[in-house]
Amino acid sequence: MDGLRKLLLEMKKYLSTIILASILLAGLLTFNQYGESWDDRSLQKYAAKSINAYITFPQQGKVNITPEDLGYYGPAYVMAVDLLSRALDFLPFPLPDLRHLVYFLTYFAGILAFHSLAKRWLSDLPALGATILYATQPLLWGHAFINPKDTPFLSLFLISLALGFNYFDKLPVESGPRPKRIQLLLTALWVGSVFSLFIFTESFYNLISNLIHSAHDGNANIFSLIASDILTAKPEIYIQKYFILFLRARATYYLLFTIYLLYLYRQRLPSALLILPSAFLLGFTTSTRILGPFAGILVAYYALRTKGKRAISSLIAYAILSLIFTYLTWPYLWMNPIGQFIESFKEMSLYPWTGVVLFNGANYQLTNLPTSYLPLLLAIQLTEPIWALSLTGWLVSIFGANNKRGLVELSVLWFVLPLTAFIVMRTALYDNFRQILFILPPIFLMAGVAFEAVKQVKWQAVLIGLCLVPNLLGIVALHPYEYIYYNRFIGGVDGAAGRFELDYWGISYREAAEYVNQVAPPNSTIWLEGPAALFQLYSREDLKTYSTNEAERADYYDYVVATTRYNLDETAYPGAEVIYEIKRGNAVLTVIKKP
Repeated sequence: MDGLRKLLLEMKKYLSTIILASILLAGLLTFNQYGESWDDRSLQKYAAKSINAYITFPQQGKVNITPEDLGYYGPAYVMAVDLLSRALDFLPFPLPDLRHLVYFLTYFAGILAFHSLAKRWLSDLPALGATILYATQPLLWGHAFINPKDTPFLSLFLISLALGFNYFDKLPVESGPRPKRIQLLLTALWVGSVFSLFIFTESFYNLISNLIHSAHDGNANIFSLIASDILTAKPEIYIQKYFILFLRARATYYLLFTIYLLYLYRQRLPSALLILPSAFLLGFTTSTRILGPFAGILVAYYALRTKGKRAISSLIAYAILSLIFTYLTWPYLWMNPIGQFIESFKEMSLYPWTGVVLFNGANYQLTNLPTSYLPLLLAIQLTEPIWALSLTGWLVSIFGANNKRGLVELSVLWFVLPLTAFIVMRTALYDNFRQILFILPPIFLMAGVAFEAVKQVKWQAVLIGLCLVPNLLGIVALHPYEYIYYNRFIGGVDGAAGRFELDYWGISYREAAEYVNQVAPPNSTIWLEGPAALFQLYSREDLKTYSTNEAERADYYDYVVATTRYNLDETAYPGAEVIYEIKRGNAVLTVIKKP
C-alpha cells in the first residue's frame, strides 16, 4: 500500500508532464492523416520567393516580391516551415505531411506557452485543466495540423507573451556606473543613422538612379567622374552596381558600429542579452501576421504594471530590437519599410478575399456580415461547457476573495476590447473566425478560474474530466476534420450542414484521392471541381486530371470529384451518380460521382 501511495504521489508530481507528453504523442501519431489546405500552395510559393530574396537582394539589389506574390503577408513563419520541413526530409513522410508536423509542433509550443501563462494566475491543477481544455478544443486541434497562418500566429502570440512576461519578471536591477554621455550619444547616433539608412532604402536607390541617369545624359556629378563609360553604358548596369555597393557599405557600417557599441557596453552585455529571445519572438510574430505588435502592447502593459518606470528603458530596447527582427525576416519591407508596412496593415485589415460567406443559411459579402456573426460562431464552435466556465471565471475573478485583477485587466485588453472592436467595426472575416483565433486564450484562462473556485482538488479533477468529454468525443468523431466542429447547441455538424461553413479548406480531397486511387482503372480521367491541386497532390500518377484551371478538356470523365462548398457538388455534373461521399455524421464534405 505504501508503494502504491508513493507511486501515486510521484505521478501527481509529474502529472503536467505526463498529460502534455500525451498530447504531443497524440499529434505525432496522427499528423500524417490530414489533407493539404486550400491556401498552402500559394504560401509555399511565397516562402520560396522570400527565401530567394536573401540571395537576390545582396547580389542584384532586387527583392522580386510583389503584392500579387502575397507580399502583404508576413513570410517569417512560412519561410521557417519551408526550411524545417525540408530539413526533416530524412523522415519517411512526404513533404506536405512534414509541413503538417511543423504546424503541429508549433501548436504544441503554444500549448506550453499557454500553460506557462496559466500558472501565473492559477494553481497547478486548474492551470493544467485550462491548458488541456484549450489544447483539445476540436476546432483548434483540427487547425493545428492544416493551418499555415492562423494557429501558428496564435501560438507565436502566446510564446511572445510568455517570453516577454518572463523577461520583465526577471528584469535585471541596473548595477554599475551609469552610461557615460559619449555612450548615450553614440547609441543615439547608432539608432538614428542605422534606422535612417534602412528606412530610406528606396530613397537612396532613387537618388543613385537619378544621378546615374543625369550623368548618362552628360551632366556632371560624382558618377560622371568615377564611371569612365557612363555615357555609353546602359544606366541600369551602373544603378545596380552602385546600389549593391551601397547595400554592402551599409551592412559594413551597421556591423562595425554595432560591434563597437557592444564593446562599450560590455559590462552590461550579459544582462542585456536576456532580452533577445523575447524581442526576436515579437519580431518574428509581427513578420508572420501584421497584428503581431499587439502582443508587444500586452507585454508593455504587463511590464509597466509590474515594474513601473524601471521597465521603460528595457521596453525601448525591446521595441527597437523587435523592429529590427521584423525587418530582417520580411523581405517585402526591405526597400520601403514604413510605406510597405502601412500598406500591408491597410490591406490585411480588409482581408482581401472576394468570395461569399455562408452564415446561418445565407450568403453574405465579406464586408456586410451581420453583427451576430462573431457572437454566434463563438457560441457554437467551442465545446458546450466553455462559456459557462468562462463566465463563472469572470464573476469569480471580479467579485471573489482571490484577487485576479491582473488577469481581468489582461483579459479585457486581450479579448474583450478586440472582440468588441471586431463586432462594432464589422471587420471583414471569412472561413468563420480563423483570422482572430489569437484572442481566444483568455476564454480558457477564465475557465481555469472556475476550476480553481472548486475548493477540493478531487472535485476540481472531476469537473475538469467532465468538461473534457465533449472535446475528446468531438476529436474522435470528426478526425481528421476536427476543424469543422460545431457543438450540440445547433446539432453538431449535422445541424451546421448547409447553414455554416464546413470543410472550407478542402482537406477532404486527400481522402477523395485515396478513394479514387483504389477504384479507378489505369489512366482514368477525372474532373476536379474545386481545389484541384489538393487532389492531385495525393492521386496516382497515371490518372489524368482536369479542372477549370486548365484549358484542356477530355471527351469523357470516368469520375467527378466535387466539394460541397459553394454547392459545387450540386452544380458539377448534376445528373451523375454519386458513388462515394466523404462525410462526418450526415454532413457531406466531398462527393465522388460517376457520369
